[in-house]
Amino acid sequence: MNEGICSRAGCRSDATWQIVWRNPRIHVDGRTKTWLACADHLEFLREFLAARDFPLTVSAFTVPAS
Repeated sequence: MNEGICSRAGCRSDATWQIVWRNPRIHVDGRTKTWLACADHLEFLREFLAARDFPLTVSAFTVPAS
C-alpha cells in the first residue's frame, strides 16, 4: 500500500479515503486488500469493486503516525 497516495492508476493525489475489500473467490475470510482514494476517484474505485460483487467498506483515511 502506498503511504497516503490515491490507488487510481496515474493519480498522485493525497488519499482521504480507504476502501477495504475482499475477492471471495480467491481470498479466505479475514484476508483483505486496501485501496486508498482521493476525493476525485473514490466513486470510481468503489464502483469498480462493487460491480464485481466484492464485499467492501469505505472509511476516512489518515496517514498513520510514524
